[in-house]
Amino acid sequence: MQTNGAGQGRGSELSRRNGAQNSESSSSGVAHSNGLGSVTNNGNTVSNNNNNNGVSEPPASNNTSGTSDMKKKKRLSQSEEDVIRLIGQHLHDLGLNQTLDLLMQESGCRLEHPSATKFRNHVMEGEWDKAESDLNELKAMMHSPSAIVRMKFLLLQQKYLEYLEDGKVLEALQVLRAELTPLKYNTERIHILSGYLMCSHAEDLRAKAEWEGKGTASRTKLLDKLQTYLPPSLMLPPRRLQTLLKQAVELQRERCLYHNTKLDSGLDSVSMLLDHACSRKQFPCYTQQILTEHCNEVWFCKFSNDGTKLATGSKDTTVIVWHVDVETQQLKLMKTLEGHAYGVSYLSWSPDDVYLIACGPDDCSELWLWNVQTGELRTKISQSHEDSLTSVAWNPDGKRFVTGGQRGQFYQCDLDGNLLDSWEGVRVQCLWCLSDGRAVLASDTHQRIRGYNFEDLTDRNIVQEDHPIMSFTVSKNGRLALLNVATQGVHLWDLQDRVLVRKYQGVTQGFYTIHSCLGGHNEDFIASGSEDHKVYIWHRRSELPIAELTGHTRTVNCVSWNPVLPGLLASASDDGTVRIWGPAPFLEVQDAEGLNECCSMDS
Repeated sequence: MQTNGAGQGRGSELSRRNGAQNSESSSSGVAHSNGLGSVTNNGNTVSNNNNNNGVSEPPASNNTSGTSDMKKKKRLSQSEEDVIRLIGQHLHDLGLNQTLDLLMQESGCRLEHPSATKFRNHVMEGEWDKAESDLNELKAMMHSPSAIVRMKFLLLQQKYLEYLEDGKVLEALQVLRAELTPLKYNTERIHILSGYLMCSHAEDLRAKAEWEGKGTASRTKLLDKLQTYLPPSLMLPPRRLQTLLKQAVELQRERCLYHNTKLDSGLDSVSMLLDHACSRKQFPCYTQQILTEHCNEVWFCKFSNDGTKLATGSKDTTVIVWHVDVETQQLKLMKTLEGHAYGVSYLSWSPDDVYLIACGPDDCSELWLWNVQTGELRTKISQSHEDSLTSVAWNPDGKRFVTGGQRGQFYQCDLDGNLLDSWEGVRVQCLWCLSDGRAVLASDTHQRIRGYNFEDLTDRNIVQEDHPIMSFTVSKNGRLALLNVATQGVHLWDLQDRVLVRKYQGVTQGFYTIHSCLGGHNEDFIASGSEDHKVYIWHRRSELPIAELTGHTRTVNCVSWNPVLPGLLASASDDGTVRIWGPAPFLEVQDAEGLNECCSMDS
């Protein structure tokens, strides 16, 4: 069908003829041969005087030939009929009812069952008794008898609310007592509905019921709920084509290895003319900056929770705090924290990013709690010179933290360094506090991760590996744990189901402590340093790396993904540098055009 205005007169005649064929016409709008009225936009009838929506009719002299051709056409398959019905529903939602009539007539399809069409029209017109009668017709064609009760309840609830809004309190009370209550369904909701009898005016009712009020908007929402109970053979679920298209877009994004941005879930933000594909040039695979202020091996790096700062710890005994410019994504030296007796091998930000705790290597019995905003040392904590305090984790309340080491110390302290609790004989390698504020996860020298509860002094085994766990981190939702396992590499565990989810390949992991991380949009990616001087990045669902970042000249000890800027990654190495990774810094004109083309669904 060509887009032009030819055959307008005959199209109008055809539309009238189609309308006459309807078994049920809508009193509030024009009826069409597909059985659907054209009531849209707050009850106003949508006029279709638009040259048949651009659909051209064949000349009248060819009518007999055209009819003959249609009879000769092969029968449509079920999938073809489904597609036509989906398109028809979308045309109806757009108000293109004349085009819908032509599509249904030429294809020989029916958009929905006539009884369902009657039901739709009566709901939209507020003819509740007729709508309830329609339900009895539909009952024989439905798979679930209990669905009829639910649908009646929804209909009567709308009827009750509309009576109340109109001030017909006695009629509303009659619906509540004689129609809703006998259904013996959702009695809790009936109690709530009865409370609306006390509303003094319509605005109060709409506010308390969280209801749009009598009219097209609330009835359309009601119809959407009712449609979920009807088999698709009778009536399609609401906006089914849009739902399928959204699912297709989401699936393509999930399968895209480099998708690392938060996008609007609506279809208006994408183009459906091309498949979704993100370029590697948009991914943090390129060195944006090399920080060289440390004068020895850099053992640790960690972005703050708000993403505006990066802390790095070095064998040179200093901690450097860098400011992250959110706009340019460039880092500048903010403060240098000095005075540590040992190198700095671990850092932990407080939940509000006000404080930073620094730990040392195995022979270090102290930890330092710094106020980052002032650059002052709040307290230096040491319980015994024989201790080894190599790891620390903040309680979510920001008022306590736990610390420990491989010599059997496991303490809980407050901000002033006062000992609140201790757990004897636990040789800790790495720590993490869960979001409930009670459980603490600790990897120990028995190649496991156990959960410890300081309130009731209970503990339980959660993860058991066959080799030493050098470090681990936990996802934001507390469900996944990412482990660096000696001689094995990077393992992902499900803490809830207590199962090994995936082993990631490529990384070289001996007995050095290497810290990996989850990151990117929705924590879809995993990054880890390696003893082969590289940074490896995997998509969480893929065992093979999607990127190997080169540039460091010695072991990469730690990586940290910015929690706010998904395109920013930091790595710390024994070569004395910290590298900041981001998307390609500059694209040639041709590259940019190609990038836009392959990423058109993200535009």
